[in-house]
Amino acid sequence: MPAPTKIERVETILWERWLLIRIHCEDGTVGIGEGGVHGWQRPTKTMVDTMSDYLVGKDPSFIEHHYQWLYRSSHFMGSVVQGALSAIDIALWDIKGKRLDVPIYDLMGGKTRDKLRCYMHVGGVTTDELVASAVAAAKQGYTAVRFTPYGSDYYLHKSYTAWADEAVERVGAVKDAVGGDVDLCVELHRQMSPAESISLGRRLEQFNPFFYEDPMLPDSPARMADVAERCNIPIATGERFTTIFEYQQLLESKATAFVRPDLCLCGGLTGSKKVAAMAEAQHVKVIPHNPLSPVSTAACVQLGAAIPNFALQEFTGESEPPKSDLITNPLKMVDGYLIVPEGPGLGVELNLDTIYNGENPKILDTPIGFDGSVQDR
Repeated sequence: MPAPTKIERVETILWERWLLIRIHCEDGTVGIGEGGVHGWQRPTKTMVDTMSDYLVGKDPSFIEHHYQWLYRSSHFMGSVVQGALSAIDIALWDIKGKRLDVPIYDLMGGKTRDKLRCYMHVGGVTTDELVASAVAAAKQGYTAVRFTPYGSDYYLHKSYTAWADEAVERVGAVKDAVGGDVDLCVELHRQMSPAESISLGRRLEQFNPFFYEDPMLPDSPARMADVAERCNIPIATGERFTTIFEYQQLLESKATAFVRPDLCLCGGLTGSKKVAAMAEAQHVKVIPHNPLSPVSTAACVQLGAAIPNFALQEFTGESEPPKSDLITNPLKMVDGYLIVPEGPGLGVELNLDTIYNGENPKILDTPIGFDGSVQDR
């Protein structure tokens, strides 16, 4: 075992829309992490900076203790708090793996697989563009693609019928183009009411989607369970959840077939490993949410390698430039699978020549419907 060391300082970095952190230890070990609240990156940075006062001088190996102290030290919770805690948790696991010279998955029970099947984001304004994007992903070796089933101007449709007809036409076109060798992951982005998503789901059953993601707002597990019961497509949800307690309600309600923990939001690797264990007890599989940087992807790979109930990994091209420029040793993608790295900790390092701390304000924006009403993003 290496001699004990203490946390010396915590560095926060804004890069593009992402919040990254580096936790520096007295022995020179540096752990990296990421906060998942990309919509509110600056408040999350402030939260990390506030928590740093507690962390400096502490032993980085007490990961669970530090989480409990910071989580329970205030009456107030929420996404900004959990985004900061998740970044810290991931970085502390990275430190522990580096100091023991083993991958994080070795510290979580060992590797359960050598590679992780991914689904690739595809899209297009028109149906033809969407189909071309899906076909291109299939040619690259991906066996699952994810897309929204309606155009970018969905919120301007004045009738549900026009909206739903467009969705059915787009899903059918992709299915015809890629055939049965590629699974379709249909993402609703919480844009429909429960009644609308049930109606659309029944029409999409003919295409046998792999999952039906966020068919409604995730704030009512009971209503989500109603959607799951009344349309014959597996539900995937949970990307907005920040604690294991929200997942408990979701699982108890039998409202989902796949849980979607965001490692950079729901307590880091520690919290997500707990979610995976809860899901395993309910015969539910895990599809980690990951719209972030390669640091988040690296954390997801460590989790996916360690759990038995992994299903799919969300992927947005993090192994290719410009995203891959953020790290010095990009993860390897082979025929639609991320290869589990063998290096210590997360298995990746930040490229400090690429990173900058420039001004990068988040522009608040959300769609406005044809009638002037606010739509959910």
